[in-house]
Amino acid sequence: MTNNPEIETPSAVDTDAVVETDASAALADAGEQHALARALEAILFVSDEPVSLVTLATAVSHPVAKVREAVAALVRDYNGEDAGPRRGFELREVGGGWRMYVRAEFDAIVGDYVSVRQPSKLSQAAMETLTVIAYKQPVSRAQVAQIRAVNVDSVVRTLVSRGLITECGHEEVTGAILYETTPLLLECLGINSLEELPKISPLLDDGRDGFDEQG
Repeated sequence: MTNNPEIETPSAVDTDAVVETDASAALADAGEQHALARALEAILFVSDEPVSLVTLATAVSHPVAKVREAVAALVRDYNGEDAGPRRGFELREVGGGWRMYVRAEFDAIVGDYVSVRQPSKLSQAAMETLTVIAYKQPVSRAQVAQIRAVNVDSVVRTLVSRGLITECGHEEVTGAILYETTPLLLECLGINSLEELPKISPLLDDGRDGFDEQG
């Protein structure tokens, strides 16, 4: 049988080149996914409220599908499902978004640690923020910030760590975390209920209703 000169048989060198190209592409894709997961991890680490996949995708300029895969990879990583150690924190989907939480079994340890490190007195900013929450609860951080006209993220974290306020749900529209005061505040103030708080209106020079109705 005569060989057809127009038909070329792939050489071993050509086959190796294809395999090498495929492997390089796979490694590049894996590296990109790893970098994406780390970027999402950084955003979630500093977020005090659940962050939606759409918001995350916008922040990192990646498709939602890719972000969903990366978030799922982080969940597996933190849970120790990928040959790594199980972390003391976890990534949960709550309120239409994702947020990092301390694992339940470490709540007591973290609580004791925070209690030991907490300052003896609240700052003026913390007192003002606590006042707004006491009269407007349940209220979100954004609503408190709007009233005080300043960022209240760190102050809210302080009040939560002191046990004076706690999360009590989410806004239906935005999914923002709502806060309310705890019985510890009543104990510190020496009152039995929020109804015993003084009315705000008499304290305002212009006669406005202030924070409207308490509660």
